[in-house]
Amino acid sequence: MLQNAASHDSDLSVRLRTLDSTSEIRASHGLRIVPDGTLDESDPDLLVIPGGGWNDRSEAGARAEVRAGTLPDAISAHHDTGGLIASVCTGGMILAAAGILDGRPAITHQGAIDDLHEYGADVIDTRVVDGGDVLTAGGVTAGIDLTLYLVERITGTEIAEQVAQEMEYERSADIYRTDRE
Repeated sequence: MLQNAASHDSDLSVRLRTLDSTSEIRASHGLRIVPDGTLDESDPDLLVIPGGGWNDRSEAGARAEVRAGTLPDAISAHHDTGGLIASVCTGGMILAAAGILDGRPAITHQGAIDDLHEYGADVIDTRVVDGGDVLTAGGVTAGIDLTLYLVERITGTEIAEQVAQEMEYERSADIYRTDRE
């Protein structure tokens, strides 16, 4: 959806980045993804963290990344420089492990809500939480609402509505907003 928005004469540029150089990533259900490069090759305005692998305690995915610690540290460093961060599904658990959600409103996949509480987040029962510099979404379909909201926030309502219309998607108003600075 971000790439779709970028095709509408917006200033968006979408790139898939990894921490370490690799020719491909294998997603949780086997999909192969080819990254555009590493995070240290760019300084993105927006960093979107996907989830997966938390609730089933997979050897790969969000829980494994939290155990390893490298990704939460990189996300925290990006946040410390003023970068905008968003998470989808249990990607929010990686943000929580990075300490970014301490005492802040947030949401994650319903199967990880108790864990999000344990990390000290203020869990809000909604599809999307806009905490200003950090945005979180519930399960994977809430990621659609998050992305359309981000498109609107970055490029304006017109492009967000065009993308939603092309997708034949009715946007949700179930978004919790804090006052953005």
